[in-house]
Amino acid sequence: MIALTLADLVGILDARLVLAPGTTEETVVDGAVETNTKDLLPGGVFVALPGETTDGHRFADAAVEAGAVLLIVERELELAKPVPQLVVTDGVQALAALAREVVARVRAGGSLQVVGITGSNGKTTTKNLVGAILSAEAPTVAPRESFNNHVGAPISMLRIDHDTRFLVVEMGASGTGQIQHLVSIVVPDVSAVLKIGMSHVGKFGGIEATAEEKSAIVRVLPGSATAILNHDDHRVAAMAERTAAKVRWFGLDGGDLRAEDIVGTATGTAFTLVAGERRLPVRLRILGEHHVMNALAALSIADELGVPLERAIAAIEQVARAERWRMEVLHPQEGVVLINDAYNANPESIAAALKTLAQITEPGQRRIAVLGEMAELGEHADEEHDRIGRLVVRLGIEQLYVVGHGARHIHNAAGLEGSWDGESVYLETHDDAYHRIREDLRPGDVVLVKSSRVAGLRFLGDRIAGIGSDGAPLEPVA
Repeated sequence: MIALTLADLVGILDARLVLAPGTTEETVVDGAVETNTKDLLPGGVFVALPGETTDGHRFADAAVEAGAVLLIVERELELAKPVPQLVVTDGVQALAALAREVVARVRAGGSLQVVGITGSNGKTTTKNLVGAILSAEAPTVAPRESFNNHVGAPISMLRIDHDTRFLVVEMGASGTGQIQHLVSIVVPDVSAVLKIGMSHVGKFGGIEATAEEKSAIVRVLPGSATAILNHDDHRVAAMAERTAAKVRWFGLDGGDLRAEDIVGTATGTAFTLVAGERRLPVRLRILGEHHVMNALAALSIADELGVPLERAIAAIEQVARAERWRMEVLHPQEGVVLINDAYNANPESIAAALKTLAQITEPGQRRIAVLGEMAELGEHADEEHDRIGRLVVRLGIEQLYVVGHGARHIHNAAGLEGSWDGESVYLETHDDAYHRIREDLRPGDVVLVKSSRVAGLRFLGDRIAGIGSDGAPLEPVA
């Protein structure tokens, strides 16, 4: 965070200041802002937020022990080791207010440009590709992991300083008004909308409501800004009529930047970038043809910000994976490939991952899908799980393992598809799944693990591959 005095922060947050020995209103704070004590560094600021399962105020002393020099709290606390406290009415609103002020001050004093990215699928991959491109050009801040909600996005914004040239903001939402809230903190100079799908449709009440929520990222843009839109998605394309910004397009069927000659393999995805009269080869190391659209969005953002396409392509070609647990290639044993893509899931992303599995396997390799629940689909849940089960069969996936009660309709639908000669196995627990799958694996297998985060199959995928949640190899069990 940029340097601010405690007096500055009182004004920004409309807070009550509780000083500690050795501090005054002119004490300067410039450490990183965090809501998780595990992420705190010495000199940092800890924001104590009440949560669904616990209360951040309970960890205030742990935050001080970890090096926090300031606490932002909703009630004054008795601390074992006193540090200043800023007492606010609402911690989430305070976090937003602080991010809004910091971005405004950096923008006013320099050449900061802000990129906003949203969509039902591909946000984190696109964010990582854009981050790789812009970081090679100038000081850039992009979110870690999927810091894209009303808490994570402001935390990311607060990592900027006066030298930052580019700020990339991933804007996600699981309910109405959340993207509008993020846009109210920082109006992007360039906004990209990737795709509208079934993600969180149960929370929004329908896919049209989802489109309305996502459109907030372009509706408020001024004429000096740019909206980068998916030409191939009619719901995204319709947003062009709802923004005052300049519009640029990307897509397979048309756009300012297009992709042709797409080839997906087990080592990456190649395509030809078409930009006007220019044709440029691109070779992604990320698996899955669906990531071509994410690459087009990232290259469109880079082009709009003045980065030569050749340099932008070179940067994204160095990105080894979309993100931890996103099309991550692991090797459980010799001759076996496991693709752990279970950080999150919705009907579109599972369909894309299954199609990738079908495309990248060679003759003689067995295709195996390990699938879990897709969350937040509301009244559409049974129908969408059923559709995925039938798709597994129609794609020729030889073996299906369905894990957990919430995904049972995938198993039921696959079993009803009479043309299938394969087998679907339903497993209630992760332990059941682990032991059954490990016993069944043989050289030549290519395994896809995919589910929503709540189902936890990312950890099952790691366990099958013999690694921990930190990605380090597990010690062999005697």
